Amino acid sequence: MYAPERRHQILDALTGSGRVTVTDLAAQYEVATETIRRDLDQLADRGLLARVHGGAIARTTAEVEPDLEARRITNIEAKQRLALAAARLLPSDPHAAVLLDAGTTTGELLPHLDGRRGPVITNAPAIAQGALRHTDLAVHVLPGRVRPATEAAVGAATVDAIRLLHPEVVFLGCNGLGPEGFTTPDPDEAAVKTAMVRSAERRVVLADSSKFGVARLVTFAALTEIDVLVTDAPPAPELHALLLEAGVEVICA
Repeated sequence: MYAPERRHQILDALTGSGRVTVTDLAAQYEVATETIRRDLDQLADRGLLARVHGGAIARTTAEVEPDLEARRITNIEAKQRLALAAARLLPSDPHAAVLLDAGTTTGELLPHLDGRRGPVITNAPAIAQGALRHTDLAVHVLPGRVRPATEAAVGAATVDAIRLLHPEVVFLGCNGLGPEGFTTPDPDEAAVKTAMVRSAERRVVLADSSKFGVARLVTFAALTEIDVLVTDAPPAPELHALLLEAGVEVICA
């Protein structure tokens, strides 16, 4: 069976069951598990399914993400306000390492990094490219497979590289925030964000108020794992109380 035919059948199976596993598909098609993983990765890159640990789920049960170009032109002023407020949380030591999560809001931090001498590390090639305009920055790009939807490096290589790092601060984005914690639609991006959270001394999330009360597919950090939330409006009283109880400082830009 040719690969395109196999991938078409995988999508048909997802339509019926909503979930497939690598091991089951490898046995069904009598191919190596690596072959199936490549099939699923290619289908995920085309936005036709969502990868999860050990397999995939139908896109209808996952959250559809707006592409990067759409997000670049959305709420620009709000993102710039969040970045300005977040910049005040940069370490006073100009040689301290700063880790930037992929995203259009975290990317707005770049103008505020002028004059820093420590490494600026990111899993976003677009952020690294933007940092080149600030020629005094020492920019490091994390390895991994780049997701077309977000242009973020993800995968085992990315996670392994982050585990070796100990930056003073990480600035992250999220797609949802509620009692379950900070969430995002894609499991691979969630794994990278979790590794970032666990690697950094201080964890800062930039999220506008549209994310409040929203639960996406995967939780990448519990409320207690984040130190500061920078947002544009106060959360609802119930969520605000949970954040304060978890020790999260809430800053409204």
